Amino acid sequence: MDSIEASDFHALASVSEPRVAPGGERVAYVRTVPEDDEEYQSAVYVAPVGGDEPRRFTVRDGIDAAPRWSPSGDRIAFTSTRGDDDRSQLWVVPTDGGEARQVTSVAGGVATPTWSPDGSHVAFIQQVSPEDRGADRDRWVDADYEPEEPDPRVIDRTVYRADGRYFDRQRPQVYVVDVDAVDDVGSDGERAGEAVTRVTDAEADHFSPTWVDAETLYYGRRVPREGEVDADDAIRLEVRACDPTAPDGDELLTRDEGWGGLVRAAGDGRVAYFRSPEERSTLQQTEVRVYDPATDETHTPTAGMDRTMAYHAVLEWGADEERLYVTTPDAGSVVLRRLPWDADDGDDAPDPSTVVAGEGMDVDAAHVGRDVLAYSASEWDHPGDVFISTPGGGEGTRLTRVNADVLAGVAVPQPAELWFENDDGDEIQGWLLTPPDADGPSPLVVNVHGGPHIMWSDSGTMWHEFQSLASAGYAVFFCNPRGSAGYGAAFMQAIERDWGDVTGADVLAGVDHVTGRESVDGDNVFLTGGSFGGYLTAWLAATSDRFDATVTQRGVYDLLGFYGSTDVAYHLVEGDFGTDPWDDPAFLWEHSPVARADDIDAPMLVMHAENDFRVPVDGAEFLFRALRKTGTPTRFVRYPREGHELSRSGEPGHVVDRIERIRRWFDGYSDHHDAPPALEREPAAGLSVGEDGDEN
Repeated sequence: MDSIEASDFHALASVSEPRVAPGGERVAYVRTVPEDDEEYQSAVYVAPVGGDEPRRFTVRDGIDAAPRWSPSGDRIAFTSTRGDDDRSQLWVVPTDGGEARQVTSVAGGVATPTWSPDGSHVAFIQQVSPEDRGADRDRWVDADYEPEEPDPRVIDRTVYRADGRYFDRQRPQVYVVDVDAVDDVGSDGERAGEAVTRVTDAEADHFSPTWVDAETLYYGRRVPREGEVDADDAIRLEVRACDPTAPDGDELLTRDEGWGGLVRAAGDGRVAYFRSPEERSTLQQTEVRVYDPATDETHTPTAGMDRTMAYHAVLEWGADEERLYVTTPDAGSVVLRRLPWDADDGDDAPDPSTVVAGEGMDVDAAHVGRDVLAYSASEWDHPGDVFISTPGGGEGTRLTRVNADVLAGVAVPQPAELWFENDDGDEIQGWLLTPPDADGPSPLVVNVHGGPHIMWSDSGTMWHEFQSLASAGYAVFFCNPRGSAGYGAAFMQAIERDWGDVTGADVLAGVDHVTGRESVDGDNVFLTGGSFGGYLTAWLAATSDRFDATVTQRGVYDLLGFYGSTDVAYHLVEGDFGTDPWDDPAFLWEHSPVARADDIDAPMLVMHAENDFRVPVDGAEFLFRALRKTGTPTRFVRYPREGHELSRSGEPGHVVDRIERIRRWFDGYSDHHDAPPALEREPAAGLSVGEDGDEN
């Protein structure tokens, strides 16, 4: 029987953004699949709830995203990069058939569209500069418009780049477009521009527009703390309200601590949002708060839950607007919970929530209709599909099988769940995935997650990579050491001021646990991880002799340099380590893996993306040079055009190349693989696509 290979990534589809139609009879979602080595195709599909086959609803031309049913269900709004424009614009298509119509042509692109309750307008977010607003390019530009690249680039913000791009004075602003006022955005630019209303104009980051009624729009805004002027350096948010026809009259509803992200309004004006404590915020769990302007009261319905919100968060009001739906990591699953909006928010409050979906799953998106709940989730035997259930929970029904053809006749081994104790007696959850055709003990690859405050499950974004390594003959061990989300606040906070030794002790305890099994060769053990996992890979390579070879990916190796070059993640240094570089540089250097580079002996492959602005490449350059100077066998692989999400959403050719290089590096030091070390081979030897594009 065949098994999953790294190159199968080119054929694997993913699903996202499920949305229930107003009548509950259909679910729209986005299906994405690699088109070639560099691009993806994304289109909107619609699946009948009754069980008929899904059908493609938009053409495969560009990247379609964010499908949103109109309140009457007669139209779907979505964003798309169709044609030569690489900026997402708003399109609307009738649901009973007909061509999609382009509604906007704006300089900053369109994100997070949301219909007004009467179906006449759509609010959205757009990234624009003061110059764009001054020239009305945020309302309409010709299809041939190309912004000038700044030369030189002048920086006047603390956080000036993220997600692989520079902001260049652009900030997210709120807009509203009259969707019926535009017949042809390409031929009637003046009319198209008049249809777009600029709702916000402040030099601040705005997010998550949400309608209360046809005349009232709420949105979030990041603001400085009292007595300060730098909103980039704060985690404070405001929820504001306005009439979009007279946006200058906006008013403050409430102000709180939080990173921002999601704001959701109920029809009577109550508003839900995410809140994170200001003090040592990166060590704290994110809560849900609800502000009721009618009573001027704020509730925290998640206060008794001892779970943080999921990395890919969901925040939805139920149809009756008496309950909220949220996703939380929970002991190896990412589950969807339902909770009363006004639950007791006392410190001793019991858990008021009900899990309605996701046990044994990794739920990454959900939408709640009146009678139907739709969510996208992965499980151990597939990388993700759309499911439906009732809003009250119950057994879910799988609505799609987008990878049925790829997985037919393919061996997909199930990871074995295991629990083990660390040296302090804490119970740690992990999994062991063994090769589908193993005959005797297998070499072990240990994989460490990022964050550090996230959680792994036996599915999720690593499904393809772990299955690929297993098909190559490796047992794969992964776990959630202290610091991980999903096990309560105390567990998450256990790594305060010590990322390396505390988390490393848990991983090593897991290695000892699994290498005692007959299925694992304890004399052939390898280590890899990305982001924080890269940090711990380098740390354990320096402080332990347990690993025969390592691959460190997009890691934090120098905490001082990381503080100065990252985007908002410098708060991790302030929060997790409780200091700044100028207050205690010696302490941060002591906790930097590169400071121990001369203790690294096992061969180490260093991998990094050149446009990674979350963990910039300078740290990898530092580590690689240190390894070269100290004589450790090493190689540095750099991926152009890629950011921090390379392993999840990078160019398809790069995603495959990365997995194959990890496997090849370990093969060269494995007693179970007849392969010379990668350093003794040509750089592209043994990879499915060589550096010159030829097969090797």
